Amino acid sequence: MLKIVDWRSRLGGLGAMALGSAIGFGLMLAAAPSAFAQAAYGSYIGIGGSFGVTDGPSGDGTSGGGVIAFRYKFLEVPVSIRAQALIGESTAFVPTVSYDVPLNWQTDAYIGVGAAIQDSDQSTSPVGNQTSFVLQPGIDHSFPYSNVVLFGNAIIAFDAYKNSNDTAASIQGGVGVRF
Repeated sequence: MLKIVDWRSRLGGLGAMALGSAIGFGLMLAAAPSAFAQAAYGSYIGIGGSFGVTDGPSGDGTSGGGVIAFRYKFLEVPVSIRAQALIGESTAFVPTVSYDVPLNWQTDAYIGVGAAIQDSDQSTSPVGNQTSFVLQPGIDHSFPYSNVVLFGNAIIAFDAYKNSNDTAASIQGGVGVRF
């Protein structure tokens, strides 16, 4: 019985986080002015940090490490292809396709869908220890008159742990260079 209560509390917490992200994203869309800036130009590659905010079914604790991030921006449509490598005790590769919403000339908010592909099912990355479906809300900010980009996002991986239906979540952030 304790296992069911523990599972429900974790799902409720992550569900609340996902719902909060969706509501915030919806409010950004609703508050957008009718004359809207074009999405921030530029693809980029960057590095930063990654921190898992869930500890999985075994209670091993959260994991963290580095992140290598890549974004390819299609200029004609508000869509980007993104990929992140979360490197730590275990490595996860997270490719996503995102819908980008420009907030101003330098800043985009986005929501992406994709997969978290794990290199090991024995040790845990910030997004679990098995391949899973992911949602990735985030934001990119390009500094004017430079090629520097700040990025930040969350990755919510569903059914992310082997022998469990638990959801994993992580937060990434870093700095990149546009090309």
